[in-house]
Amino acid sequence: MAGVLAWFWNERFWLPHNVTWADLKSTDESSFPQAEDLYLACPLAFCVFMVRLVFERFIARPCALGLKIQASGPQKAQPNAILEKVFTAITKHPDEKRLEGLSKQLDWDVRTIQRWFRQRRNQEKPSTLARFCESMYVLLELHQTLWLWNTRECWNNYPYQALTVDLHYYYIVELSFYLSLLLTQFTDIRRKDFPVMLVHHLAAISLITFSYVNNMARVGTLVMCLHDAADVLLEAAKMANYAKCQRLCNLLFVMFALVFVSSRLGVFPVWVLNSTLFESWELVGPFPSWWVFNLLLLLLLVLHMFWSYLIVKIACRAISRGKAAKWNPLDVSKDDRSDVESSSDEEDDPPCSLKHHSSSNGTNGAHGTNGYLSGTHSHDDH
Repeated sequence: MAGVLAWFWNERFWLPHNVTWADLKSTDESSFPQAEDLYLACPLAFCVFMVRLVFERFIARPCALGLKIQASGPQKAQPNAILEKVFTAITKHPDEKRLEGLSKQLDWDVRTIQRWFRQRRNQEKPSTLARFCESMYVLLELHQTLWLWNTRECWNNYPYQALTVDLHYYYIVELSFYLSLLLTQFTDIRRKDFPVMLVHHLAAISLITFSYVNNMARVGTLVMCLHDAADVLLEAAKMANYAKCQRLCNLLFVMFALVFVSSRLGVFPVWVLNSTLFESWELVGPFPSWWVFNLLLLLLLVLHMFWSYLIVKIACRAISRGKAAKWNPLDVSKDDRSDVESSSDEEDDPPCSLKHHSSSNGTNGAHGTNGYLSGTHSHDDH
């Protein structure tokens, strides 16, 4: 085991040339990041998870009920052994040929069978109340002010920059939060971008750990603050949507979209990546973990581009619906990311079936983004 640890913490991988772990031992005069500091994040992540359970049960849920947010889930499909067997053992999305076969076997029309499968898929969706509680909890996340200092200061005298107490605790709390997100992703509402979010959480945890261990805490703090900037607007917009405050939801979504795209496709590559790739190359020079750090940052940039595309797609569809049907062009409540059902599922019925839905429901309009605006979805035909 000692040999494995010695190999993993190889100085030539983690640190610049001619720098050793002994050089970064904390003294009475200055404090440096130590790998064992991060062990505290594991029990703290469990505490964050328990706080979440208590918060959702005793604070978020009463608030949601006070806003008259529905606690009941989608309408359940009527019991049918044959269709249930097809749903669980064969396919949740039967093709036209299978639908016709089931129609003959059950003496049901095809549209009724389509509706049954849609209702059965919708049974796996959480209630609006559950989604509201999840969004309200995320607002507990610590958000720091993003101070824009000269990024070259992140690399001057690197890696001998002393670690301040506030940066130390900020790192521990952020790592704990992302660890709790990684754990709860497997128990939370299953989203269609689950693999993408899993990659994002793993990349974030790796970046926090790597940047702390090799004392890139200054630039690491900039990255974390930048990524936190849009979260409050996002969760507030989702909560407004669940409470059916549509104008407020639309306003918050527009603000969120502007902050998200400008910060993650503007400030992040132009300011932060420029510093980690070019200024650090000039002032410090590359070393093995430097490449890992920057590759992970580039991976985050790719994810930002993917999510920004989905945000723009939501906005374009909302504007298109507004022109065609005189709806609010900023109506973004029909995002389907937070649910199991995909937008194509609502297309099983012809357009005339839309008359059965109220103005606050309807077909799912667009794919969502990084938790973005999981809205109320149309239920089944009544």
